[in-house]
Amino acid sequence: MAKITKVKVLQGYRLELAFDDGLEGVVDLSELVGTGVFALWRDRHVFEQVRIGSFGELAWGDQIDLCPDALYLRATGKKPEDVFPVLRREAAYA
Repeated sequence: MAKITKVKVLQGYRLELAFDDGLEGVVDLSELVGTGVFALWRDRHVFEQVRIGSFGELAWGDQIDLCPDALYLRATGKKPEDVFPVLRREAAYA
């Protein structure tokens, strides 16, 4: 799967992302703010401290990380089976 190569913080809780396959897109993470571990983002300064981790994920310190696959799906609007063709296979039962 693609890795994130660039991240830019935008207004609200949106991020502009670039992936190593050339795709660029914007993801809105505002619905996560205040829930569970994302309560940390109530402090906007914490949200703005996003960085790209060694596996192409987004990370906020050692407390929050988001998978690049999930962010790729959000940025493209695609479904998992669109990106991972193996998921389209029908189950074979004996």
